[in-house]
Amino acid sequence: MIPVKEAINVIDKNIIPLKEREKKSVLNTSGHVLFEDVYAPIDMPPFRQSAMDGYAILLQNDVTYTIIDEVRAGNHHNPVLKAGEAVRIFTGAPVPNAANAVIMQERVTVKNNKLILQKPVSIGENIRPIGEQVKKGDIALSKGTKMTPAAVGYLLSLGITELFVFKEPSIAIVVTGSELVEAGHSLTYGKIYESNSGMLLSALNSLGYTDVAIQKVGDDLAHTCSILEKAIAQHNIVLITGGISVGDYDFVGKALQELTVEQLFYKVKQKPGKPFFFGQRKNCVVFGLPGNPAAVLSCFYIYIYPAIQKLSGDIGFKLSRITVKSGSDFIKKSDNAQFLKAILKDGEATILEGQSSAMLQTFALANAMVYMPEEQKEISIGDLVEVIRLPV
Repeated sequence: MIPVKEAINVIDKNIIPLKEREKKSVLNTSGHVLFEDVYAPIDMPPFRQSAMDGYAILLQNDVTYTIIDEVRAGNHHNPVLKAGEAVRIFTGAPVPNAANAVIMQERVTVKNNKLILQKPVSIGENIRPIGEQVKKGDIALSKGTKMTPAAVGYLLSLGITELFVFKEPSIAIVVTGSELVEAGHSLTYGKIYESNSGMLLSALNSLGYTDVAIQKVGDDLAHTCSILEKAIAQHNIVLITGGISVGDYDFVGKALQELTVEQLFYKVKQKPGKPFFFGQRKNCVVFGLPGNPAAVLSCFYIYIYPAIQKLSGDIGFKLSRITVKSGSDFIKKSDNAQFLKAILKDGEATILEGQSSAMLQTFALANAMVYMPEEQKEISIGDLVEVIRLPV
């Protein structure tokens, strides 16, 4: 059994970004990571551009200018100015070649076609130079950059329509347990409805991962081996829920041994989710999770989500952790580290009732988890606590 921080480090050291790429429309790349540098095909802006609504002028010693023309955004018009002349201009419009400044309209007085400056103007004022954002041929965004809505807009402004991004990892969810029944079917005595697959699928989809397959298997060693062997051969990541403990009918551990999955660790000094497995076989990483749903989701956010992000090329990804005051008292009953479902609001974390690993009701309300390290025994109202923000 290893500490939480060591488990995080072992996973991080053994996860390597996929070496596969896929081409996507820029419009569909938000959340993905660039597989290669993207070069600017044009200067941006491609012409000298007005940063203000106002007047483009050719500076002279006098404060009075004659307005000779007008240039709007989208115009091809390029009037020739002499010293002391000005043109009406609007934000985004091309600045005439002869003009050397743009004065904002709030800083002038206009009578008929005469413009009078109210304040001094500097050469180049309010003119966006050619290539101010990026020059043609320069790197617009570097490999490893995570695409955001702003990045999408930026590349579209350069006329780029397609990109190579890290290929989305293929993920298998394998749910084990003969006691499980799919929602919508009759529930007989001794059975419970299965929720882990839908919960994990929803979490993955909400984070942008859609290449997900689900398999379900009862408590049978041969069948478990067969399902896991196919999943490991066909996917980059396999998430297994249930069957990882050491009960008489827990067959996941035995199946992983038979399939020669290399165990990198098994069991973490934490609550919930102590019986947590991490291993790999060839190009597939395998996570064995407990069956209790709150433990599954806790382990997913703490360990699996960052691992998937790194596999997808986001090397520096970390969950947001902040220190805030606790709005609750809590006494820990074990020496293990603990992840407590909480509500983070107005700079304070309120620890919720119902922290059992089998209970999802509390998790359904939470937007954060309070982390209590092994050595911490209790939390009092007003104490500073470490809080992990959940991507919800």
